[in-house]
Amino acid sequence: MKYVSTRGGMQPQDFSDILLEGLAPDGGLAVPQTLPQIDAATLESWRSLSYAELALEVLSRFATDVPKDDLRRLTQAAYNGKVFSSDEIVPLRPLVGDLQLLGLSEGPTLAFKDMAMQFLGQIFEYVLAKRETTINIVGATSGDTGSAAEYALRGKKGVGVFMLSPHGRMSAFQRAQMYSLQDENIHNIAVKGVFDEAQDIVKALAGDLAFKSKYRIGAVNSINWARIASQVVYYFHGWLRATSKAGQEVSFAVPSGNFGNILSGHIARSMGLPIRRL
Repeated sequence: MKYVSTRGGMQPQDFSDILLEGLAPDGGLAVPQTLPQIDAATLESWRSLSYAELALEVLSRFATDVPKDDLRRLTQAAYNGKVFSSDEIVPLRPLVGDLQLLGLSEGPTLAFKDMAMQFLGQIFEYVLAKRETTINIVGATSGDTGSAAEYALRGKKGVGVFMLSPHGRMSAFQRAQMYSLQDENIHNIAVKGVFDEAQDIVKALAGDLAFKSKYRIGAVNSINWARIASQVVYYFHGWLRATSKAGQEVSFAVPSGNFGNILSGHIARSMGLPIRRL
């Protein structure tokens, strides 16, 4: 599978290339040329898979330049009972009637962003080692993104993390999560201002192509397709756990911020997952 820019100014690239690139050089988002399609028979064959095994099947459709045996090792390292508090990784709990809750808060920081970040930590380290290079992740956060990224990338070889956050504008819990980390590759930078000002700094750095190239700047927020692809997995997982037969439709109600989470649901539906409404 190859990836192109939404602005049309980038030659087709592999998954590993766009993983490290973040934004495309023309300022667009790197997206697949075509989406993989999952037919009903394949979907039914996935019912007995663990979350790590399902992640392998879904992500292998996107990361076609990574050998499947290597990808299997990465998904198993990302999604297991030592990292997540539930062996199911994403439990499905009944609420009322047909309403069920997909538990995305079982990761180390209790944020849904752990679901994608834990895989990103593994795949970044793998690709960087293969290419014998390094990357500096620069991001802005008001809480969840920063802690999830730092816990996933802490101690990873070849990865430096520089996370900007608004001084005094995060909860005490979130500050404790981030600022208590002592790993040498994690750097927290408190900005005197609001989140948007921290984000503006990150956008300016990402838009300076010469600076970005010289210091090998990368991203882990939703502009990175690897984040979106990793989130697609739990929509398939939720459907497989909530249904009992092929073609059954499920609706997902998703609290949305920047729309990255529910976009992954849209991608899953576009791949053939029987989703009625998002």
